[in-house]
Amino acid sequence: MYAVIMAGGRGTRLWPSSRSQRPKQLLQLVGAKTLLQHAVDRILPLVPPARILVVTGKDLLEEVRRQLPDIPEENLLAEPDGRNTAPCIGWAAMHIEHTSGDQVMVVLPSDHFIQNEERFRRVIDAAARFAHSGQHLVTFAIPPLRPETGYGYIHLGPAEGGVSDEPVHPVRGFREKPDSQTAEMFVKQGEYYWNSGMFLWKTSTILGALRQHLPNVHAGVKAMHTSLLAGDRAQAEAAFLGLEAISIDYGVMEKASSVYAFRGDFGWSDVGSWASVYEINAKDADTNVVRGELLQIDTSGCLIDCPQRLVATIGLKDMIVVDAGDALLICPKDRAQEVRAIVERVKINRNRHPR
Repeated sequence: MYAVIMAGGRGTRLWPSSRSQRPKQLLQLVGAKTLLQHAVDRILPLVPPARILVVTGKDLLEEVRRQLPDIPEENLLAEPDGRNTAPCIGWAAMHIEHTSGDQVMVVLPSDHFIQNEERFRRVIDAAARFAHSGQHLVTFAIPPLRPETGYGYIHLGPAEGGVSDEPVHPVRGFREKPDSQTAEMFVKQGEYYWNSGMFLWKTSTILGALRQHLPNVHAGVKAMHTSLLAGDRAQAEAAFLGLEAISIDYGVMEKASSVYAFRGDFGWSDVGSWASVYEINAKDADTNVVRGELLQIDTSGCLIDCPQRLVATIGLKDMIVVDAGDALLICPKDRAQEVRAIVERVKINRNRHPR
């Protein structure tokens, strides 16, 4: 089995720490390692470094290489610009098939966090056995913890058998991010799960699905791959930049047949906001998550991420304080999703008042 780690994202909801040149997957948000390093470490017991590919942006390549010194240089695929997940996955699949023939590949985002890594690997191993047995497109469905409006959902049918005691569910459909009323209905029905953005299949299966459902993307990725093999990097880059930016979910998974899901009950988080960073980290005696030096009086339920200076707080409850050196964020924890709006305002302000 091969593992493909997608590490080209440019998340904005963890501003001011996450920036375009240092997005969240390259940050230390849980413990002493970055999310990218966690992503590689948790799959290592199943997949050795020689079979791990990392797809990232050309401008992030140097930092990715620094953080992952054990991944072979030829396994670091640098996109000239982001084109969403379908071209990314197609390129990785062609690379694997060229070097090793038809192989099972698991596709994993680099900016997620998994609490129960042993359980995660058991589910991945079972899904790999299932995918190897046929032309199956496999995804991983997360049991919802709440009626979340920020995630897409997967509608699962009743289990049709299993592998290694892990039930296999046919996928009835994919649903976009719902409104709050629809999300509540999904959770009550019990058939709708969060879409994890993790996938598993054989390289021949996904390349065949791309050829059928996204023929222009398949042809463009093939042209790019052919140019790379010929040593023409300029032509390869031009071919990639001409690709449609489209997700594998929308372009393939929502249209394909033989789509199945395994339950991802292993403590998944997409680390999509500062509130989720708070949730997945260990708390002190006052239920605070602190990185840096804090002097506090009557402060609880807060995330204080200020490693560069001493912070003193009095009477803070359920707040987020993040200091990135050149910018400071302070907001209630239950409004953490609104950080994206602040980023848009920062962009507008810089356009009006360029330095």
